[in-house]
Amino acid sequence: MAALSDQLLVVAMLGYLVAMICYAAVYAFGDKGVVARVATRELVGAGGPPVVSPVVSPVAEASPTPGPGRAVWAGRAATVVTVVAALAQIGSLVSRGIAADRLPWGNMYEYVLAATSVGAVAWLAVLVRRPALRHLGLYVALTMVVLLGVAGLLLYVPVGPLVPALDSYWLAIHVTAVAISSGIFLLGFVPAALFLIRDGFDRGRRGFPFSLGQRLPAAGVLERLSFRLHAFAFPIWTFGALIAGPIWAEAAWGRYWGWDPKEVWAFISWIVYAGYLHARATPSVKKTTATWIAVLGFLTMLMNLFGVNLFFTGLHSYGGV
Repeated sequence: MAALSDQLLVVAMLGYLVAMICYAAVYAFGDKGVVARVATRELVGAGGPPVVSPVVSPVAEASPTPGPGRAVWAGRAATVVTVVAALAQIGSLVSRGIAADRLPWGNMYEYVLAATSVGAVAWLAVLVRRPALRHLGLYVALTMVVLLGVAGLLLYVPVGPLVPALDSYWLAIHVTAVAISSGIFLLGFVPAALFLIRDGFDRGRRGFPFSLGQRLPAAGVLERLSFRLHAFAFPIWTFGALIAGPIWAEAAWGRYWGWDPKEVWAFISWIVYAGYLHARATPSVKKTTATWIAVLGFLTMLMNLFGVNLFFTGLHSYGGV
């Protein structure tokens, strides 16, 4: 089962990579893509009205420009491949849990697999409700490939038993809630970052990465999607990190809070995300300002996951790396 878990992870990574290529085809050939815009652009004379040529070039007839139909098929293929990759990733997590005879989130490698699995499932749920946002999967798939690559190449550890401090039923409560909220925060980060790009494009900025904004959905659509995902994840994070965590800490170490590095950064993340939701609900605060706070919140989550486990020593040093 441990070998199967490793093989399924490879399948998941390759699946997300193929999905990313298919999503890129949606950009290239869809109605928002460069190819489609060039194909439908009128030939305009210099300083004059549109010029319509009555002669059709034989070369143009022999080399038709890819149309939106190809983008539809590419989008469908991307969705199917994403489902396959997500199932393979969940299968990798389940088979690892069976091999270890425990819940499969006892170290950094397993935690990243669990959190990104939640993110993948949440993305598929968004696709069901908002299929018009399918082309955003390019950035979701890219994020999945990067995180799973880091997990497989840098964080991987062989299957083994839990460290004694984690051998508790609170693992199923505390870490599960934190992993679920982290996965949704991960997905919420994608439209938040894309909103900032689109908003910059709408304001006239044309340098990279703002040049990507012309192919993104409307800024308001991205901002609302990001807000809803963050608003859904925040109460789960509150329960997992600031309620279940301290209760488990009291049972394990005889105190609810000890300002351990992991506890400190979990609290910092909570403060930042609470600040984002407060700013988003305040009419006088610009949505771009509020969204930057959400992006900062995700950076604190990355610090909590990677920085604290790799560079700090504390009671929560269970990275296994």
